[in-house]
Amino acid sequence: MSKKHILFVDDESNVLQGLQRMLRPLRDEWDIEVAGSGQEALEKMSLSAYDVIVSDMRMPGMDGAQLLQKVMLRYPQTVRLILSGQSDQEGIMRSVGPAHQYLAKPCSADILKATVGRACALRDLLSQESLRHLLSKVKNLPSLPSLYVEVMKELQSQDASIERVGRIISKDPAMSAKILQLVNSAFFGFPTRITLPARAVTILGLEKIKALVLSLHVFSQFQAAQLPGFSLELLWDHCLQVANFSKLIAKDMEASQALADDCFSAGLLHDTGTLILAGNLPHEYAQALTRSQQDSASRVELEAAEEEIFGATHAEVGAYLLGLWGLPHLLVEAVAFHHTSRECFNTDFSPLTAVHAADAYAWEQRHSGEENYTSPLDLIYLQNCGLSHKADHWRKLCEAEAQKTRATNPDESQGEAHE
Repeated sequence: MSKKHILFVDDESNVLQGLQRMLRPLRDEWDIEVAGSGQEALEKMSLSAYDVIVSDMRMPGMDGAQLLQKVMLRYPQTVRLILSGQSDQEGIMRSVGPAHQYLAKPCSADILKATVGRACALRDLLSQESLRHLLSKVKNLPSLPSLYVEVMKELQSQDASIERVGRIISKDPAMSAKILQLVNSAFFGFPTRITLPARAVTILGLEKIKALVLSLHVFSQFQAAQLPGFSLELLWDHCLQVANFSKLIAKDMEASQALADDCFSAGLLHDTGTLILAGNLPHEYAQALTRSQQDSASRVELEAAEEEIFGATHAEVGAYLLGLWGLPHLLVEAVAFHHTSRECFNTDFSPLTAVHAADAYAWEQRHSGEENYTSPLDLIYLQNCGLSHKADHWRKLCEAEAQKTRATNPDESQGEAHE
């Protein structure tokens, strides 16, 4: 295994010396270099390629957010981390776009090693260099235009409500992913991972959400004209339905509230990769849709087309970005393996179990009766988990839930926001 090339940037020399001493046991795995300013860091990067850059936030001349913005544009393949001891909320908010993750000082060698190791492993997951470059530059994901307008209107109203904002954001995979990225950063210092978008919104508070949306433009609305024939509404409908089905399955397993919330969020985010590809590479994704015959009942065709054009499927692309953003492992795992559950070594009931089954049942309901239809439910995976006896029961639960939703909201998309 080749060494990882890591660049640490801090204007305090004693901090850099301390980092070098702390990380000396990793010298067989990491080549560590240091820079005392943003300008020095950029000069070093112009001469050598780095796998990861770890920068302090407050530095004279060029702060961490400004440095990582330049790195993102010039060297998008480099993983970008903020390591700061300053409770500078404004600075941290400005770094939401260019930074992949945020770590708080003091940071142990174990935490730093684990964070860098996971980021590098995720980067190595994708074989296509061009795709890695693209994903390293992704700052936000396209949101459903109607929800984007709705959240903007709510935030600009005189009586804006954090509860209403939370309900809107928790219906949208793109906005939810970005909020979860921020709230799970070490900057906020929560002892447990936050996986429920509505709770994340409440924790951040109205003023921070306003800054993210109105000043920093963290959210963006999908430009439908870029990809004729692609329905973001249909994708949104599917993601929300899978989220609700996943939570239903978790409750049937008598899972804890925390695990049920994880299952809901994993279902909401499971097709994040499709948002990334459709929103950032619309021409190429249109080719994938055409080759796979979008209305076909076979998902295998779309995955094969994605693999052929991008060198990765939407599941791998979504897991890569969410992992790079530091979202909890169980959510990333569910996104990565929701079509290929048997490839995951985890055979305990988890968000992956719920999302794989929920996604399959949603697919069955949409395509049942079509020519050449086959269910994507992997019964061997469920058998490996000791849950194959649950398959028909879960299917009936999800069918009943879908019927109830249609009866309640006959003119609206499937599902409703989870709070």
